[in-house]
Parts: sequence; structure tokens; C-alpha cells
Amino acid sequence: MFFSLLIATFIIALAVSSAVVKAFSRPVRSILDRIIDDRISAAWHRYITFAAVVVGVSGGVRIYSLERYIQPEKLPEGGGQPLVLTAERWTLEIYRTIIECLQSLAWMYLVVFLFALIAYVIVRIAERRK
Repeated sequence: MFFSLLIATFIIALAVSSAVVKAFSRPVRSILDRIIDDRISAAWHRYITFAAVVVGVSGGVRIYSLERYIQPEKLPEGGGQPLVLTAERWTLEIYRTIIECLQSLAWMYLVVFLFALIAYVIVRIAERRK
């Protein structure tokens, strides 16, 4: 059951990441084309796309959180059993995967767009001086 949950969270995180990357692909490309204005902007676009997928999947599949289902719970009096995967826990884990994936991607794109904004301002200042 644990392996099914691990595979399901991976597939869901990959699907959510792919959807978000596809939604932001055109804006990222146009920003990079404006700031860099060279053939290297395509390479940067590919790197940001790759990084977004990795960040989304790693944020959505929380290995430490999933370990609770294979390791016994640490109880003060000792002993303990691993958590049981019920339908409610499946629903919670799927929901948590989607939310954590989106949250990771939101932070990553926020950082990318903040640096892009700074670069845009620098480019505009340089254009005005010319």
C-alpha cells in the first residue's frame, strides 16, 4: 500500500508541475526574451522549466512525511505501529501533495519573477542611457 501511495503522489506531483509549467511557459519565455535578448534565453527557459518540474515534484512528494506509513510511531511509553493507510488518509495525502506542489512552485516562480523584475529595471535604465 505504501508503494501505491508513493507512486500516486509522484504521478500527481508530476502532473500538477507539468500543468503549472505549461501555464507559465509563455510568460517566462517572453520575459527572458525581453531581458536577455539573445539565443541563450532559450537555454535559460529550458533550465527554469526543468527546475520548476523538479521543485514541484520534490515539494509534492514529501518523503519524510510518507515514512510515517512504514516506520512505527514514536510513543513516549515505547512501541507503536506504523500509520494505516485508510481512504481518509489517502484523500489527505493526495490533497497535501497537490497543495505542497503548488506552494513550492509558487515560491520558485516568485523568486524567478523577482529577479526578472530587477533585471528588467536594469535593462530599462541601460536603454534610457543610450
